[in-house]
This record gives sequence, structure tokens and C-alpha cells, in this order.
Amino acid sequence: MKKIKTPITRALSTYITGRCTFDKANLEKLFSEYYPLLSVLIGFMLVSLSVGPYHNGDTAWEYDAVSGVLKYGMPYANGLYLMDQPPLGFYIQAVFFKAFGMSINNGTFLVTLFGLGCVALVYAIGKAVYNKTTGFFAAALFAFSPWHLMISRTFLIDAPCLFFSLFSLFVGIIAIRRNSFKLFIASGLIFTAAFNTKLYAVFCLIPLLAFFFYYGPKNIKRIVIWLAAFSLPTLLVSYLWYQTITGMGLGSIFFHTDFIIHEPSSIAPSYFFAGNFIISYGLGWFFIDAAVLSLIVCLVQRRSFHKFFVFDTICLAVIICVISVNTFLGAGLDLKSPYLNAIKYDYQSLPFFSFLAASLISKSISLLNLSKTKRKLNKIAFFFIASAGFVLVAASILYNMSYVHLFSTWNYLLFRVEPNLNLGYSLFNDAPIGVNSLLMGFQYFGFTIALSGLVWISRHKIRSLLKLSWQTLRNKKQLS
Repeated sequence: MKKIKTPITRALSTYITGRCTFDKANLEKLFSEYYPLLSVLIGFMLVSLSVGPYHNGDTAWEYDAVSGVLKYGMPYANGLYLMDQPPLGFYIQAVFFKAFGMSINNGTFLVTLFGLGCVALVYAIGKAVYNKTTGFFAAALFAFSPWHLMISRTFLIDAPCLFFSLFSLFVGIIAIRRNSFKLFIASGLIFTAAFNTKLYAVFCLIPLLAFFFYYGPKNIKRIVIWLAAFSLPTLLVSYLWYQTITGMGLGSIFFHTDFIIHEPSSIAPSYFFAGNFIISYGLGWFFIDAAVLSLIVCLVQRRSFHKFFVFDTICLAVIICVISVNTFLGAGLDLKSPYLNAIKYDYQSLPFFSFLAASLISKSISLLNLSKTKRKLNKIAFFFIASAGFVLVAASILYNMSYVHLFSTWNYLLFRVEPNLNLGYSLFNDAPIGVNSLLMGFQYFGFTIALSGLVWISRHKIRSLLKLSWQTLRNKKQLS
């Protein structure tokens, strides 16, 4: 009887007999597929472990709430105060503490793992809605922004919330594209985890619903069924926690202490406080300029970039909504927490800034290709804009890395929301790294690994430019 070889037995046979062939083409294909993403993930972990951990009053409260879960089964801080935040983040930390020991360093490491997961999901979403190149650059911009790295190295529930939010969005996008009702329910379950980690998760509904109504089912009955199936787990779990388990009532969601405590009368919040934080600390001018130029290019050349236009518009809508809500709460209603904590309130917008800025690379490549068919004046304009796009994205990554390095050497950080006032969110670092520190070497090595991925994914363009330069030089020599 003839033996039938399954893929597993065939692979084992190849391994045992040693007849495994790795030629240049296979290695290059493997590197092309996985190395750029791995370089960002490995680089992020090496750099993040050289930064912080950071702490402040918020981390003390949340650490105490996790202690309450372990002692009383509920997130009580100081044994008396039931935290008014959704509970899932505290229970996840409690399980981690139970397995690996209770310490602020262990808890911060778990937050860093969630931060790493966010980087991977930014890549996955960027690749799904744009292309692989955009996914890589979005992940790189996001991973090495001081904003994300500081949050990922602080014992807070913001990074876990963003992880579940992005995960829900990614699964939802795949579900809509595949017309899969089951995957859409899975997206709803993941959103339930996000919403029950922190209420900021509600902002991920903006891109998900926009994608759903644009690409999803058009039949009214199917739309209602899909949305009901998505929403039901969140409504049920929220009711169980707020109404049945804690007895606080569903209304407590809207009467959080962040929405009650006002600024002292001596402080007059500016309506530009969120923008001040984002420009000065969160992103920087290069990042902002890259995102703005990306939007302008897409709008002006809408016919050429119709595939980008929908998600670019969605990204812009998310950014406007997140910042507008923060501005309304902080400056419009004069609330203290939204005003001082822009670093947390606007955090959900960071991935969408990254998508916009990163897509400028693909748009710049397309502009270079389009310039070949244009007249001389348009050709020069397209070439100039494309070159500016490449420079802005590269400068954003390098600028972010330099600021991360700078922040890691300080023992105190204050993210000001007003340029000339010492108002904002503060973080303390008990062990800033020094010049001769081993961790400094880890940090430089992490930056190098990440930048090598950038070089690798751009190798064909670099090769073409070098070839063009060489041919130009040869032609000049022949003419002389």
C-alpha cells in the first residue's frame, strides 16, 4: 500500500534527511515579508525597556485598585474607594500579579506588552486598509513616538484599552471585507473588553462604523442585526457590572469624577491646550506636517488616490472628534482632568495620525511615477512634493527617537498644555539612564534595529537612486 505523505510528514522528512534548501530568493522573500515588522517590534521592546518605568498619583491609585482585586475581589483603592473606572484592566493586572508576583515593575512590563501589541495592530490595520509599506511606516511612527512609549512604560490602563480598541477595529475591518457575521460578533466581544477597560474605547467606534456603513451590508434588516449583535455584549456586561455587581447604576458611567471636578477659578484654560500638547510633546511639527501634507495630496489628487481617500477621511474624522471632545470638556466645561490630562484623553487619536503620516510614503512613490507622464512644470512640482514627503516621514521618525532618548535621561517629565505655564500631566522616573549605562546601549541598539527595517523596506528605491546617480556620473564623464 502506497504511503500518503501529509504536509507535516513531508516537513519532518525534509528536516530529518536535511534536504531543506534555502536559496537567495527564498531568504529575500522571507526577509521582505517579516523583517520590517520584526525590526520595529524588537526595536520597540529594546527601547521601551530602557525607558522608565514612570509613576505618579494615577499609577499609585491603579496599583492600589489591583491590590484591592487580590484582597477583596473588587478594585478598591485604600480598601474603601471603589474605582470609578471600568474594571477589566485591574482584573487582568491581578491575574498577572498572581502568576508573576506583585510589583510595579511587573505591572509596567505587562503594560509594555500591551503597547507592543498596539504596534503590531497599527501595522496590521495599516496593511489592511492601505498597503504593507504604509503599515510598516505607521508602526514605526507610532512605536517610537514619545507619546506611546511614555504611556507604555507607565502603570496605567490606557495602553490595554488602546490595544483592545485597535484589535476590535482590525477584526471588524476583516469581518466587513469578508462579509463575516461571526467575525463581526468577535469584534463586538473585543470591543466589550476595550470599553470595560476604559471608556475612551468609544472612539474606536467612529472608524469601525464609518467602515461598516461604507463597505458593509446595505440591507436595512442586516444592518440592524449586525449592529445589535455587535452592541449586545457591551450593553450586557456594562449592565451586570454597574447595575448588578457594584450597584453604582448605569448613570455612573456619565458621572465619572473626571466630569465633575472643575479647574480653580484662577486658571483660564485655552481652547488650544490639546494642540499645544500634541505639537510640543505628543507628535512634533515634522509628524504634524507629514499628516497635513498627506491629506492635502490626497484631496488635490483625489482621482489618483481614491483608494486612500476613504480611510484618510475616516482618520481625519477620528482625530477631529477626539481632540474636539477633549477641548470641549477641558476648555468649554472647564473640567480639570480633561484639561491637564491631554496625554491620555487624546491618546486614541495617535494611531490615526500615524496612518495619515505613513500613507505619505506610498503617495510620494505614486507621485514620482505620475511625474513621468506630466509636463515639465508639473513634473518638477510632483518631484518636489514627493521628496518633501519622504523627508518629512524620515524626519518624524528620527525626531521622535531623539526625543525618546532625551526623555529617558530625565527623572521628571511635565507635558505642558500651555506654553508658558507649568500645567499638565507629570511623570516621575526613579532610574533615568546615563551615558555609560548598559540600558543606553540597549536603546541605541533598538533604534538601529528599527532603522535597519526602514532601510530594508526601502532597498529597491535606494538601489534605483544609486543606479541612476551612477549612470548620471558615467554620462558626465563620457561627455567630458
